[in-house]
Amino acid sequence: MSDHLSSQRALRDPVVDLTDLYAFPTPGADGRLTLIMNVFPGAQAGAAFSDAVAYRFRLRTATVRPGDHPLTRFEAAEHSVTVTFSDLDGTGGTDGSRQTATFLTSGGSARTVVVGEPDDAGGDLRVFAGLRMDPFFMDVPAEVRTRRTRELAFRPVGTNSVEGQNALSVIVDCDVRAVLGDGVGPVVAVVAETTTLGRPMSRFERKGRPEMKNFMLSQNGNDPANPELDLRDLYNLEDAFALGDTYLAAFRARIDANLDLFNSLDPRKDSGLKVNGRYPLTDLLLDDFLVVDLSKPYSEDGFLEIELAALEGRTHVSCGGRTPNHDVIDALYTLIVNGIGGEAVSDGVDRATVPATTTFPYLAPPNHHPPVADPGVPMGGRPERSA
Repeated sequence: MSDHLSSQRALRDPVVDLTDLYAFPTPGADGRLTLIMNVFPGAQAGAAFSDAVAYRFRLRTATVRPGDHPLTRFEAAEHSVTVTFSDLDGTGGTDGSRQTATFLTSGGSARTVVVGEPDDAGGDLRVFAGLRMDPFFMDVPAEVRTRRTRELAFRPVGTNSVEGQNALSVIVDCDVRAVLGDGVGPVVAVVAETTTLGRPMSRFERKGRPEMKNFMLSQNGNDPANPELDLRDLYNLEDAFALGDTYLAAFRARIDANLDLFNSLDPRKDSGLKVNGRYPLTDLLLDDFLVVDLSKPYSEDGFLEIELAALEGRTHVSCGGRTPNHDVIDALYTLIVNGIGGEAVSDGVDRATVPATTTFPYLAPPNHHPPVADPGVPMGGRPERSA
Protein backbone atom coordinates (compact mmCIF):
# COMPACT_ATOMS: atom_id res chain seq x y z
CA MET A 1 0.00 0.00 0.00
CA SER A 2 1.07 3.61 -0.60
CA ASP A 3 3.48 3.61 2.33
CA HIS A 4 1.45 1.55 4.77
CA LEU A 5 3.47 -1.16 6.57
CA SER A 6 6.48 -0.23 4.48
CA SER A 7 9.38 -1.17 6.75
CA GLN A 8 10.23 -3.41 9.67
CA ARG A 9 10.46 -0.41 11.99
CA ALA A 10 7.02 0.80 10.93
CA LEU A 11 5.55 -2.65 11.53
CA ARG A 12 6.86 -2.60 15.09
CA ASP A 13 5.52 0.90 15.86
CA PRO A 14 2.55 2.01 13.72
CA VAL A 15 2.46 5.45 15.33
CA VAL A 16 5.55 6.38 13.25
CA ASP A 17 4.32 4.60 10.11
CA LEU A 18 3.72 7.24 7.43
CA THR A 19 1.00 5.97 5.13
CA ASP A 20 0.52 8.89 2.74
CA LEU A 21 1.58 12.44 1.90
CA TYR A 22 -0.60 14.89 -0.03
CA ALA A 23 0.40 18.38 -1.15
CA PHE A 24 -1.59 20.73 -3.38
CA PRO A 25 -2.56 24.39 -3.82
CA THR A 26 -5.50 25.10 -1.53
CA PRO A 27 -8.62 24.97 -3.72
CA GLY A 28 -9.96 28.41 -4.57
CA ALA A 29 -7.32 30.32 -2.59
CA ASP A 30 -4.32 31.93 -4.29
CA GLY A 31 -1.02 31.73 -2.45
CA ARG A 32 -2.08 28.97 -0.07
CA LEU A 33 -0.78 25.42 0.23
CA THR A 34 -2.41 22.37 1.80
CA LEU A 35 -0.30 19.59 3.31
CA ILE A 36 -1.61 16.29 4.67
CA MET A 37 0.30 13.42 6.23
CA ASN A 38 -1.34 10.25 7.49
CA VAL A 39 0.17 7.81 9.97
CA PHE A 40 -0.94 4.70 11.87
CA PRO A 41 -2.62 2.46 9.26
CA GLY A 42 -5.80 0.80 10.44
CA ALA A 43 -6.06 3.07 13.48
CA GLN A 44 -8.95 2.28 15.81
CA ALA A 45 -10.91 4.62 18.08
CA GLY A 46 -8.63 5.84 20.85
CA ALA A 47 -5.46 5.70 18.74
CA ALA A 48 -3.10 8.51 19.73
CA PHE A 49 -0.10 10.29 18.32
CA SER A 50 3.21 9.77 20.13
CA ASP A 51 4.50 12.47 22.46
CA ALA A 52 8.03 11.24 21.66
CA VAL A 53 7.82 11.82 17.91
CA ALA A 54 8.07 14.91 15.70
CA TYR A 55 5.76 14.84 12.68
CA ARG A 56 7.29 17.16 10.11
CA PHE A 57 6.64 18.60 6.66
CA ARG A 58 9.81 19.85 4.94
CA LEU A 59 9.76 22.12 1.89
CA ARG A 60 12.36 23.60 -0.43
CA THR A 61 11.91 25.91 -3.37
CA ALA A 62 12.54 23.88 -6.50
CA THR A 63 13.32 24.38 -10.18
CA VAL A 64 12.27 21.81 -12.76
CA ARG A 65 13.79 22.33 -16.21
CA PRO A 66 12.73 20.18 -19.17
CA GLY A 67 15.55 17.97 -20.35
CA ASP A 68 17.89 18.76 -17.44
CA HIS A 69 19.59 16.14 -15.31
CA PRO A 70 18.72 15.96 -12.51
CA LEU A 71 15.23 17.09 -13.45
CA THR A 72 14.58 18.78 -10.10
CA ARG A 73 16.96 21.16 -8.37
CA PHE A 74 16.14 22.80 -5.07
CA GLU A 75 17.52 25.59 -2.94
CA ALA A 76 19.44 24.93 0.27
CA ALA A 77 17.08 27.08 2.33
CA GLU A 78 14.48 24.91 4.01
CA HIS A 79 11.02 25.64 5.35
CA SER A 80 9.05 23.39 7.64
CA VAL A 81 6.00 22.72 9.74
CA THR A 82 6.76 20.57 12.79
CA VAL A 83 3.98 19.04 14.85
CA THR A 84 4.44 17.66 18.37
CA PHE A 85 1.90 16.16 20.74
CA SER A 86 1.24 16.15 24.43
CA ASP A 87 0.75 12.98 26.41
CA LEU A 88 -2.88 12.01 27.00
CA ASP A 89 -4.04 14.06 29.98
CA GLY A 90 -7.29 12.36 30.88
CA THR A 91 -9.38 15.56 30.97
CA GLY A 92 -11.96 14.96 28.31
CA GLY A 93 -12.50 13.66 24.80
CA THR A 94 -14.72 10.87 23.62
CA ASP A 95 -12.55 8.14 25.10
CA GLY A 96 -11.92 9.87 28.42
CA SER A 97 -8.61 11.40 27.46
CA ARG A 98 -7.40 14.44 25.57
CA GLN A 99 -4.26 15.21 23.59
CA THR A 100 -3.06 18.52 22.19
CA ALA A 101 -1.07 19.17 19.03
CA THR A 102 1.35 22.08 18.62
CA PHE A 103 2.15 23.22 15.09
CA LEU A 104 5.34 25.29 14.72
CA THR A 105 6.44 26.69 11.37
CA SER A 106 9.89 27.80 10.26
CA GLY A 107 8.40 31.27 9.72
CA GLY A 108 7.61 31.56 13.43
CA SER A 109 3.87 30.86 13.33
CA ALA A 110 2.49 28.58 16.02
CA ARG A 111 -0.87 27.04 16.81
CA THR A 112 -1.96 24.59 19.52
CA VAL A 113 -5.20 22.66 19.08
CA VAL A 114 -7.00 19.77 20.73
CA VAL A 115 -6.59 16.55 18.78
CA GLY A 116 -9.77 15.63 16.95
CA GLU A 117 -11.36 19.07 17.24
CA PRO A 118 -11.69 21.42 14.25
CA ASP A 119 -9.50 24.52 14.10
CA ASP A 120 -11.91 27.41 13.72
CA ALA A 121 -9.33 30.19 14.04
CA GLY A 122 -8.86 30.54 10.28
CA GLY A 123 -6.45 33.20 9.08
CA ASP A 124 -3.02 32.52 7.65
CA LEU A 125 -2.67 29.11 9.31
CA ARG A 126 -5.36 26.49 9.72
CA VAL A 127 -4.57 23.07 11.19
CA PHE A 128 -6.08 19.76 12.22
CA ALA A 129 -4.78 16.61 13.88
CA GLY A 130 -6.84 13.55 14.60
CA LEU A 131 -8.51 10.38 13.40
CA ARG A 132 -9.94 10.48 9.87
CA MET A 133 -10.99 7.93 7.30
CA ASP A 134 -8.04 6.71 5.24
CA PRO A 135 -8.50 8.16 1.71
CA PHE A 136 -6.13 5.69 0.05
CA PHE A 137 -7.60 3.03 -2.24
CA MET A 138 -6.04 -0.01 -3.88
CA ASP A 139 -6.51 -3.72 -4.51
CA VAL A 140 -3.47 -4.86 -2.52
CA PRO A 141 -3.71 -8.67 -2.93
CA ALA A 142 -4.04 -8.31 -6.72
CA GLU A 143 -0.96 -6.08 -6.82
CA VAL A 144 1.06 -8.46 -4.64
CA ARG A 145 -0.08 -11.36 -6.84
CA THR A 146 1.03 -9.42 -9.92
CA ARG A 147 4.58 -9.16 -8.61
CA ARG A 148 4.62 -12.76 -7.38
CA THR A 149 3.40 -14.32 -10.63
CA ARG A 150 5.00 -11.79 -13.01
CA GLU A 151 1.61 -11.37 -14.71
CA LEU A 152 -0.94 -8.56 -14.38
CA ALA A 153 -3.53 -9.93 -11.94
CA PHE A 154 -5.89 -6.96 -11.75
CA ARG A 155 -9.60 -7.43 -12.48
CA PRO A 156 -12.02 -4.93 -14.06
CA VAL A 157 -13.61 -4.46 -10.64
CA GLY A 158 -11.17 -4.81 -7.78
CA THR A 159 -11.57 -4.83 -4.00
CA ASN A 160 -10.39 -1.84 -2.00
CA SER A 161 -8.11 -3.26 0.69
CA VAL A 162 -8.40 -0.03 2.71
CA GLU A 163 -12.21 -0.02 2.67
CA GLY A 164 -13.54 1.59 5.85
CA GLN A 165 -10.13 1.94 7.48
CA ASN A 166 -8.93 4.97 9.49
CA ALA A 167 -5.59 6.70 9.94
CA LEU A 168 -4.28 9.51 12.11
CA SER A 169 -4.06 12.70 10.04
CA VAL A 170 -2.01 15.89 10.33
CA ILE A 171 -3.42 18.63 8.10
CA VAL A 172 -2.08 22.13 7.39
CA ASP A 173 -3.61 24.85 5.19
CA CYS A 174 -1.46 27.96 5.14
CA ASP A 175 -0.75 31.23 3.40
CA VAL A 176 2.72 30.37 2.14
CA ARG A 177 4.27 33.82 2.32
CA ALA A 178 2.78 34.73 5.70
CA VAL A 179 3.48 31.41 7.39
CA LEU A 180 6.65 30.09 5.76
CA GLY A 181 8.27 33.36 4.69
CA ASP A 182 9.14 35.23 1.52
CA GLY A 183 10.95 33.48 -1.30
CA VAL A 184 9.09 30.19 -1.09
CA GLY A 185 8.10 28.75 -4.44
CA PRO A 186 6.32 29.08 -6.72
CA VAL A 187 7.51 25.49 -7.24
CA VAL A 188 8.21 23.56 -4.04
CA ALA A 189 9.46 20.08 -3.23
CA VAL A 190 7.71 18.53 -0.22
CA VAL A 191 8.54 15.55 1.99
CA ALA A 192 7.01 14.27 5.24
CA GLU A 193 8.94 12.67 8.10
CA THR A 194 8.51 11.12 11.50
CA THR A 195 11.58 11.62 13.69
CA THR A 196 12.79 11.49 17.26
CA LEU A 197 12.62 14.67 19.30
CA GLY A 198 15.74 16.60 20.26
CA ARG A 199 19.33 16.09 19.19
CA PRO A 200 20.77 13.98 17.78
CA MET A 201 17.73 13.42 15.58
CA SER A 202 16.95 10.01 14.14
CA ARG A 203 14.48 9.53 11.30
CA PHE A 204 11.88 6.78 11.63
CA GLU A 205 10.18 7.15 8.25
CA ARG A 206 10.12 9.55 5.33
CA LYS A 207 7.52 9.89 2.65
CA GLY A 208 7.48 11.55 -0.75
CA ARG A 209 5.77 9.73 -3.59
CA PRO A 210 3.46 6.76 -3.09
CA GLU A 211 4.81 3.22 -3.35
CA MET A 212 8.51 4.02 -3.45
CA LYS A 213 9.18 1.47 -0.74
CA ASN A 214 6.45 -1.14 -1.25
CA PHE A 215 6.81 -1.25 -5.07
CA MET A 216 10.16 0.13 -6.12
CA LEU A 217 12.35 -0.96 -3.19
CA SER A 218 10.62 -4.19 -2.19
CA GLN A 219 12.26 -7.60 -2.38
CA ASN A 220 10.80 -9.13 -5.51
CA GLY A 221 13.50 -11.74 -6.01
CA ASN A 222 15.01 -10.09 -9.08
CA ASP A 223 17.78 -7.94 -7.59
CA PRO A 224 20.91 -10.09 -7.90
CA ALA A 225 23.08 -7.55 -6.09
CA ASN A 226 21.11 -7.57 -2.81
CA PRO A 227 18.66 -10.51 -2.90
CA GLU A 228 18.35 -10.87 0.90
CA LEU A 229 18.53 -7.26 2.07
CA ASP A 230 15.41 -5.26 2.96
CA LEU A 231 16.54 -1.77 1.98
CA ARG A 232 13.53 0.14 3.21
CA ASP A 233 14.68 1.03 6.73
CA LEU A 234 18.04 2.14 5.31
CA TYR A 235 16.15 4.26 2.79
CA ASN A 236 14.08 5.85 5.56
CA LEU A 237 17.23 6.98 7.34
CA GLU A 238 18.35 9.00 4.33
CA ASP A 239 17.62 12.72 3.92
CA ALA A 240 15.31 13.04 0.91
CA PHE A 241 17.07 16.26 -0.08
CA ALA A 242 20.62 14.93 0.36
CA LEU A 243 20.99 11.24 -0.43
CA GLY A 244 24.29 9.87 0.80
CA ASP A 245 26.68 7.77 -1.25
CA THR A 246 26.80 4.77 1.10
CA TYR A 247 23.65 3.00 -0.11
CA LEU A 248 22.88 4.95 -3.27
CA ALA A 249 24.16 2.20 -5.58
CA ALA A 250 22.04 -0.36 -3.72
CA PHE A 251 18.91 1.79 -4.02
CA ARG A 252 19.58 2.35 -7.70
CA ALA A 253 20.17 -1.36 -8.36
CA ARG A 254 16.93 -2.31 -6.58
CA ILE A 255 14.85 0.24 -8.51
CA ASP A 256 16.42 -0.80 -11.82
CA ALA A 257 15.70 -4.45 -11.03
CA ASN A 258 12.08 -3.72 -10.12
CA LEU A 259 11.60 -1.58 -13.22
CA ASP A 260 12.78 -4.63 -15.18
CA LEU A 261 10.02 -6.60 -13.48
CA PHE A 262 7.28 -4.07 -14.17
CA ASN A 263 8.53 -3.43 -17.70
CA SER A 264 8.12 -7.15 -18.45
CA LEU A 265 4.47 -7.34 -17.35
CA ASP A 266 3.13 -6.33 -20.77
CA PRO A 267 5.32 -8.22 -23.27
CA ARG A 268 3.24 -7.11 -26.27
CA LYS A 269 5.16 -3.91 -26.88
CA ASP A 270 8.20 -1.85 -25.99
CA SER A 271 7.29 0.56 -23.20
CA GLY A 272 10.16 2.91 -24.03
CA LEU A 273 11.16 2.95 -20.34
CA LYS A 274 14.68 1.72 -21.07
CA VAL A 275 16.92 4.13 -22.97
CA ASN A 276 20.43 3.06 -24.02
CA GLY A 277 20.35 0.23 -21.49
CA ARG A 278 19.25 2.31 -18.48
CA TYR A 279 16.07 3.57 -16.88
CA PRO A 280 15.82 7.39 -16.69
CA LEU A 281 12.87 6.82 -14.34
CA THR A 282 15.30 5.59 -11.68
CA ASP A 283 16.83 9.05 -11.32
CA LEU A 284 13.38 10.63 -11.25
CA LEU A 285 12.14 8.22 -8.57
CA LEU A 286 15.20 8.71 -6.37
CA ASP A 287 14.19 12.39 -6.13
CA ASP A 288 11.54 11.16 -3.72
CA PHE A 289 9.38 14.17 -2.91
CA LEU A 290 6.19 15.70 -4.23
CA VAL A 291 6.68 18.66 -6.58
CA VAL A 292 3.97 21.33 -6.43
CA ASP A 293 3.61 24.48 -8.55
CA LEU A 294 1.73 27.05 -6.45
CA SER A 295 1.32 29.36 -9.44
CA LYS A 296 -1.07 26.84 -11.00
CA PRO A 297 -4.66 26.36 -9.84
CA TYR A 298 -5.74 23.30 -7.88
CA SER A 299 -6.25 20.25 -10.08
CA GLU A 300 -7.26 16.79 -8.94
CA ASP A 301 -4.97 14.71 -11.15
CA GLY A 302 -1.57 16.42 -11.29
CA PHE A 303 0.46 13.63 -9.70
CA LEU A 304 3.82 13.24 -11.54
CA GLU A 305 2.78 15.61 -14.35
CA ILE A 306 5.54 18.14 -13.54
CA GLU A 307 8.27 15.50 -13.41
CA LEU A 308 7.11 13.60 -16.49
CA ALA A 309 6.82 16.84 -18.46
CA ALA A 310 10.46 17.56 -17.67
CA LEU A 311 11.44 14.03 -18.66
CA GLU A 312 9.67 14.55 -21.99
CA GLY A 313 11.32 17.94 -22.52
CA ARG A 314 8.12 19.98 -22.28
CA THR A 315 6.73 22.56 -19.87
CA HIS A 316 4.28 21.27 -17.29
CA VAL A 317 0.70 22.50 -17.29
CA SER A 318 -0.70 21.40 -13.91
CA CYS A 319 -0.01 22.12 -10.25
CA GLY A 320 1.49 18.66 -9.78
CA GLY A 321 1.69 17.40 -6.21
CA ARG A 322 -0.84 14.85 -5.08
CA THR A 323 -4.48 15.09 -4.04
CA PRO A 324 -6.35 12.45 -1.97
CA ASN A 325 -8.79 11.52 -4.74
CA HIS A 326 -6.30 11.00 -7.58
CA ASP A 327 -5.97 7.33 -8.56
CA VAL A 328 -2.20 7.22 -8.13
CA ILE A 329 -1.97 3.43 -8.29
CA ASP A 330 -3.39 3.44 -11.83
CA ALA A 331 -1.14 6.37 -12.78
CA LEU A 332 2.00 4.75 -11.35
CA TYR A 333 1.29 1.25 -12.69
CA THR A 334 0.56 2.64 -16.15
CA LEU A 335 3.90 4.45 -16.11
CA ILE A 336 6.11 1.61 -14.85
CA VAL A 337 4.48 -1.03 -17.07
CA ASN A 338 3.68 0.82 -20.31
CA GLY A 339 5.71 4.03 -20.10
CA ILE A 340 4.81 7.68 -20.54
CA GLY A 341 1.51 7.96 -22.37
CA GLY A 342 1.17 4.18 -22.49
CA GLU A 343 -1.98 2.10 -22.41
CA ALA A 344 -3.74 2.50 -19.07
CA VAL A 345 -3.33 -0.13 -16.38
CA SER A 346 -5.96 -0.22 -13.62
CA ASP A 347 -6.24 -2.17 -10.39
CA GLY A 348 -10.03 -1.96 -10.68
CA VAL A 349 -10.44 0.36 -7.68
CA ASP A 350 -11.07 4.01 -8.57
CA ARG A 351 -12.29 5.71 -5.41
CA ALA A 352 -11.92 5.76 -1.65
CA THR A 353 -14.57 4.54 0.77
CA VAL A 354 -15.62 8.18 1.14
CA PRO A 355 -13.84 10.55 -1.28
CA ALA A 356 -12.14 13.64 0.07
CA THR A 357 -13.72 17.06 -0.35
CA THR A 358 -12.18 20.34 -1.51
CA THR A 359 -12.84 22.10 1.81
CA PHE A 360 -10.86 21.95 5.06
CA PRO A 361 -10.09 19.46 6.61
CA TYR A 362 -10.67 17.57 3.33
CA LEU A 363 -10.63 14.00 4.67
CA ALA A 364 -13.84 12.25 5.71
CA PRO A 365 -14.67 11.80 9.42
CA PRO A 366 -13.50 8.50 10.89
CA ASN A 367 -15.36 5.26 10.64
CA HIS A 368 -16.36 4.52 14.23
CA HIS A 369 -16.59 0.79 13.53
CA PRO A 370 -13.74 0.06 11.12
CA PRO A 371 -13.09 -3.51 10.04
CA VAL A 372 -9.98 -5.25 11.25
CA ALA A 373 -8.83 -6.69 7.96
CA ASP A 374 -5.78 -8.45 6.62
CA PRO A 375 -4.11 -5.75 4.51
CA GLY A 376 -2.72 -8.34 2.12
CA VAL A 377 0.84 -7.04 2.43
CA PRO A 378 3.69 -9.53 2.97
CA MET A 379 5.21 -8.84 6.37
CA GLY A 380 8.80 -9.62 5.50
CA GLY A 381 11.13 -12.31 4.27
CA ARG A 382 11.87 -13.29 0.70
CA PRO A 383 9.08 -12.94 -1.84
CA GLU A 384 7.12 -15.92 -3.02
CA ARG A 385 7.92 -17.06 -6.52
CA SER A 386 5.50 -18.75 -8.83
CA ALA A 387 6.14 -22.32 -9.81
